[in-house]
Amino acid sequence: MSTAKKFAGQTAVYGLSTIAGRVLSFFLTPVYTRAYSARVYGIFGNLYSYASMLNALLAFGMETTFFRYLNKRPDDKQKVYNNAFGAILAVALLFLLVTFPFSNIITGWIEIDSTTPFVEYVLYTKYFIGILVIDALCVIPFAKIRADGRPGRYGLIKFLNIVIFVGLNLIFIYGLPFIIKHNLPGTIWLNGWYKHGWLGYVFMSNLIASVATLLMLLPEFMKLRPRFSKALFIEMLVYSWPVLIANFSYLINENLDKILLGKLLPVNVSATQVGIYTACAKISIFLSIFVNAFRLGAEPFFFSHAKNKNATQTYASIMNYFVIAVCMIFVALVANIELLKYFIKGKDATQTAIYWSGIDVIPVLLFGYVSLGIYMNLSVWYKLTDQTKYGLYISGVGALVTIILNLIFIPYYGYIASAWISLTAYASMMMLSYIWGQKNYPIPYNLKKNLAYIVTSIVMVFVSFTIFKRNIFIGNGLLLLFAAGAFYFERKQLIAILKR
Repeated sequence: MSTAKKFAGQTAVYGLSTIAGRVLSFFLTPVYTRAYSARVYGIFGNLYSYASMLNALLAFGMETTFFRYLNKRPDDKQKVYNNAFGAILAVALLFLLVTFPFSNIITGWIEIDSTTPFVEYVLYTKYFIGILVIDALCVIPFAKIRADGRPGRYGLIKFLNIVIFVGLNLIFIYGLPFIIKHNLPGTIWLNGWYKHGWLGYVFMSNLIASVATLLMLLPEFMKLRPRFSKALFIEMLVYSWPVLIANFSYLINENLDKILLGKLLPVNVSATQVGIYTACAKISIFLSIFVNAFRLGAEPFFFSHAKNKNATQTYASIMNYFVIAVCMIFVALVANIELLKYFIKGKDATQTAIYWSGIDVIPVLLFGYVSLGIYMNLSVWYKLTDQTKYGLYISGVGALVTIILNLIFIPYYGYIASAWISLTAYASMMMLSYIWGQKNYPIPYNLKKNLAYIVTSIVMVFVSFTIFKRNIFIGNGLLLLFAAGAFYFERKQLIAILKR
């Protein structure tokens, strides 16, 4: 029980920091949807989709590799840290050299809105190149903080990053226009450069926040040593490249649909469709937060407890409560969509109607995150057994599903197809990981109980969203029923945990 308690404590701390940051970021969604039309917000969603995928390439799978080799080579922790950071540094510098000089060409390829001046689009691209390089350099220092068991420092830096980002957004979108409108001191200077409603200020805020994070991580950078082990470096690369491909494949599932929406739909509607889809996907952020918080706490925990005698039983218990938690969040978010939809309200009735036209995809996207979370939990088997090639195979299947089906169906069904394809990809990955995992590293999951919770949550969501037309009282009544049922069936274990 002490092991489970430690895991819960670490996940809670990482979760709180993640939740605080993501919630602050989430509250920018209504700011953006009121400040920008769906077309302009589509540019935002498109560029961040590219950034998310490139982040995985620049990280090079070294975060997971770092944790694995700290466990495998406990006497070489400094060498592991040096080599992991050196790999990312080399990749980041190479990326900078091959992208920044060709930012015009890159912009011409990723551009989805012809009404935005090309010179501004090029500037957006340059901002993102800077953000990507700086964020990549911070990956291993952040991983070291987690490995050292300092979730407080990790959470504080992440939180301050978001505070800076959010604060600068509010200053650029509301603060400076207020000064100009009321002719306050500094108005003449602001009139010389400030552009009202310019999307670039969002990206500029992100770049400044990333630089600030780099500076806050200087103590971790100071612990690096210019000592390189060729043998260890090659060994780590062999482990990490399947993780890299797996992570990149996962991000294809997460982001490629937005990119393909911009490429495959007619130019007069593509940016707007991406904007609607991106805004509605923000409603699922609370489930995404939980899944990511779980991953942050789970990955180092799973590695550090792999040699314990009852490790597989612990992993099975964690899965059981994880399924209950994600299913409950799934039901809760759908139950309250009529309230949550106001976070994606436009600046007027017309823009609001455009954004709200995509609400039907939210339950589909949410269940996709349920499947993704379960897959992340299941993935422990191939990481612990050093069979990361299976992560590559599984994520590769998901990526192929995403690419092929989106290419076929987006031209006919737009973002509706993207939502269902995302769910299909994650569900496929979840099932493949379970089947292969039980053959290679059997974990005694309670399959019948977990499936019962999943199916029950799907039925409740369908009843709440479709039959009762998103009635908030019916939806929350079903949520209470689900929670009561879960407590009844898990009461013995929960009472035992609370007593300890």
